[in-house]
Amino acid sequence: MSAIKDYRDERRVVSREEVWRGRIVGIISDQVDLGNGTPILREWVDHPGAVGILAMDDDECVALIRQYRHAARATLWEIPAGLLDVDGEDHLTGAKRELAEETDLAAEEWHVLADIFCTPGGSNESLRVYLARGISYVEHSYVREDEEAEMELRWVPLDDAIAGVLAGDIHSPSATLGILSAAASRAGGWASLRPPDAPWLR
Repeated sequence: MSAIKDYRDERRVVSREEVWRGRIVGIISDQVDLGNGTPILREWVDHPGAVGILAMDDDECVALIRQYRHAARATLWEIPAGLLDVDGEDHLTGAKRELAEETDLAAEEWHVLADIFCTPGGSNESLRVYLARGISYVEHSYVREDEEAEMELRWVPLDDAIAGVLAGDIHSPSATLGILSAAASRAGGWASLRPPDAPWLR
């Protein structure tokens, strides 16, 4: 086990102001005491967090979806993903819901591939990516609207997806994390996979 491990560290917040709150995120202004007695200003984005799902079939093809992302002014190939914005919903249940809503898929076997803070210098957004296997199709009542109405599902061999990331053709952070984590885990015989309820620093 590696001796290098991130850990929770709560520094004293001298004062806090919510500068703005939107539908999904807010902007927070904190005066933080790092321990030397002189508070510093840190402004950051408050985000509910998200889950991503690398769905893989028996032929080691992964489900990628094409989606327009306005902030990036780009259409990206991504893995199914969504916000943890349903009160009382645990992470795995959220991942199962997002997989069904975005791809009409369900999975029998779930493991954690990787966890990250997406932009820790300026946001508390955390992302957990699951590996989902034992794939089947499901019916649901969710209606895709706005950008989701344009989504296209494509099954891509994992090796092709890895090559796409390394060639600079795939830019989505959830897809990049999921694809490269799957590559590393597969190379080790999948021994690195964690249970779906593994602890998460978020």
